[in-house]
Amino acid sequence: MKTTARLRRSILSRDATVAIVGQGYVGLSLACVAAEAGFDVLGFDVDESRVSDLQAGILSVPGVTDHSFRSATATGRMSFSADPETLAQREVVAICVPTPVRDHQPDLSYVEAACRLVAERLLPGGMVILESSTYPGCTEGPVREILESGRLRAGRDFLLAYSPERIDPGNEEFTFRSIPRVVGGLTLEGAGVASLFYGQLVDKVVTVGSCRAAELAKLLENTFRHVNIALVNELAMICHEMGIDTWEVIEAAATKPFGFLPFRPGPGVGGNCIPVDPAYLAWQVRRDAGYRFRTLEQAQEINDHMPAYVASRIGDALNDAGMAVRGARVLVLGVAYKPDVGDARESPSVKVMELLARRGARVSFSDPHVTEVTVGGRPIERTDITRRSVSAADCVAILTPHRAFDLDWIGEHAALIFDARNAFGDDRRPNVVRL
Repeated sequence: MKTTARLRRSILSRDATVAIVGQGYVGLSLACVAAEAGFDVLGFDVDESRVSDLQAGILSVPGVTDHSFRSATATGRMSFSADPETLAQREVVAICVPTPVRDHQPDLSYVEAACRLVAERLLPGGMVILESSTYPGCTEGPVREILESGRLRAGRDFLLAYSPERIDPGNEEFTFRSIPRVVGGLTLEGAGVASLFYGQLVDKVVTVGSCRAAELAKLLENTFRHVNIALVNELAMICHEMGIDTWEVIEAAATKPFGFLPFRPGPGVGGNCIPVDPAYLAWQVRRDAGYRFRTLEQAQEINDHMPAYVASRIGDALNDAGMAVRGARVLVLGVAYKPDVGDARESPSVKVMELLARRGARVSFSDPHVTEVTVGGRPIERTDITRRSVSAADCVAILTPHRAFDLDWIGEHAALIFDARNAFGDDRRPNVVRL
């Protein structure tokens, strides 16, 4: 653009009007932080029921802390709407909508729909930032094309940038502010102004040379985790066959002060990032480079297999106790994809439950953060952790170890426990079978 001075001054003075398209945990977290930083923030979502809840002060979005939401609401600078016209005249627009994978290919329908809404109401001299995880080239390609469907042109009439979200729900050590923000722009001006904006919200901003570099950095982060989780998951299967304690091996290796980063096995990977982001990268490598990203695809195969492996190991534990899977009462503890959050998207725990139910087990669950689970179109019974529910179970399967679970008490009252996460640690009990 000819000048970005006005937008820069508006950001530095916190007078810039901000719109966040998509009010999932990513968009709402950004809205809360921006409001607390002093910006006038609009949280937009096409889900009218979600908007109604947020307008009424009801936090119905998993992954966002109640404290953050209440603190931002108290500023009076955060509003919510499902009316697209409210997006007009906003100087900074961040798009934070889902980017799922369907049939092993990226589904950009939410991003495309959001861009169309923004394009019709784009403010000349403003800035659009995509936060949704996607493949390298998406911001410069389809996103730019849709945003330019009107009379405005990126780099000339408005700024365009990409900055991937890096929120870790439930992590109290690394907060939104303390996690460095990666920013790439279509132009140097776009990168500079986007970095200036995020600099008001976080302690450190890392600017890279392009949107593509920022997009790939996000995919690399989660591919790294995906591959290393697959490594220890396969190690767990090997150790079981060899009669070696997986957890002891990992903890011993982790004592090396350099060259090793510990990952730990479990029933698989879940959430909105690790199962999804690497699939975008694998798809693009096949499409653009013409060959397979073999390391990544093998990691996907291993992690995709883990729910079946865990279900099989639970069956083995029941068999060793003289019981068949069919008709066995299995109480699953924790169905969220990770501890201490209420998000069950792509949760491997749900997949384990589905496989056990297919084999005839009578499956129920308890989770302080998740109230409903549907398997095969049918709801699974939710129960509280009581002496009766625990002692009546033929097997208690700890798949996601929330801190709310009293493991000592559960260990005393359960006849058989399958511990898929080493929740009991060094507390070796005769009724506990570990992954």
